[in-house]
Amino acid sequence: MTDKIADILDELGGGHARPMAAAFMVNTVAGYLRAAASEKVHRDMLSAASDLTYLTGWMAMYERAHGLGQTYYLRALDLAREAGDQLTYSRTLRGMSLQASHLRYGQRALDYADSAAEAAPKAGPRLVAFLRGQQAHASAMVGDRHGATTRLKEAESALAQADSRRDAVGGYDQAAFLFHVSHVHYASRELAASIKALRSSIRIMSPRERQGRLHAHAVLAQRQHEYGHVEEACTSWGRFLDDYEGLSTARGDEHFDKLRALSTQRPSAAVRKLQDRVRAVARLKAA
Repeated sequence: MTDKIADILDELGGGHARPMAAAFMVNTVAGYLRAAASEKVHRDMLSAASDLTYLTGWMAMYERAHGLGQTYYLRALDLAREAGDQLTYSRTLRGMSLQASHLRYGQRALDYADSAAEAAPKAGPRLVAFLRGQQAHASAMVGDRHGATTRLKEAESALAQADSRRDAVGGYDQAAFLFHVSHVHYASRELAASIKALRSSIRIMSPRERQGRLHAHAVLAQRQHEYGHVEEACTSWGRFLDDYEGLSTARGDEHFDKLRALSTQRPSAAVRKLQDRVRAVARLKAA
């Protein structure tokens, strides 16, 4: 079910997937956790519940319900600890680091990222890359350029050793790595390099990751606009709208609000065309 909900998240957005996950936990998983079972089955159920709770917390965070997301994350840590599941425990701490980075708490993001790395089991290279990438982003946020670069190199090296499996929850691939590269460059005010890395990330992103692509195009558009490339930003915003039309996501709504504010500035043919599209999408969303 966790894998299926992750697929729905990618396809339709957190606005659809998170209520389903929450209802499944309350109506089904809670009963499973109380059911009589052998110790092994019970621990496996705790581990599976922790994984779903982590995903639900991630969706809440992504939908800007940060207090709720933190509650889910803390519960996921409790379940993982009870199950003896170091993988999900570490992954959840990494999720808490990502939440802190979204809220611009750089030092807290770094503390959680380092704690996640310390708690990680001796697992495969993909997990190492998953953790090092977030450590790089958080290090850049606190101005530790050397630490960020070192962690990026470690993430790249680990990812090169990983297999091609795509995990529904906690997955990490070349597109995700390049997204972290872009964040590190941006934190160092290297806008051109940040834009280049983000474009490369989008180019190789899985077609299934509509929500991730939506977010990436919006971030790209904002950085292009900041760099003074208004027409390119309009093109990226148009691609954002292609996905936003069919997704239910508070993060997308937040980007759309920024777009509506930006589209009133510096009139040009590209901006006027984008304004028409924005108004059409606004009507669609209000229907």
